[in-house]
Amino acid sequence: MNWGYKILFVYLAFVAGIVLMVFKSSNQKVDLVSEDYYAKELKYQDRIDAIKRAAALSSPVTYEIVQQKLIISFPKEFTDKKISVSVKLYCPSDDRKDVTKDFTTSSGTVTVDIPALNKGTHEIQISWKEDDKAYYFEDKVIL
Repeated sequence: MNWGYKILFVYLAFVAGIVLMVFKSSNQKVDLVSEDYYAKELKYQDRIDAIKRAAALSSPVTYEIVQQKLIISFPKEFTDKKISVSVKLYCPSDDRKDVTKDFTTSSGTVTVDIPALNKGTHEIQISWKEDDKAYYFEDKVIL
């Protein structure tokens, strides 16, 4: 085999490798954190203020996971007060595992059912409002 065929073989192997990489990368699933991330970024100062208000409470929001249920307890300031709560279990690796629930409660606790197949690292994002004051809490959890 002369050197012309060797150069042709190396060139064809290179082209085949590039085509294989393009094919594999085009089939890769890419999840955005949020579809409307730019609009949410513009309102991020509101979230910062809500985090500061939640940190100034007498005690933090507590949660526990018992038998595929997430039980969230709010500080004593919210007992016997009507609050609207939004709970999101955000899975960074797969948006199909996200769970979002909205509640209105005055008992100071909220229970969210967790699907059995939701295993892995999640982020608990809890936002609630009481008398037009917004509060926000988040934490990472492994289910």
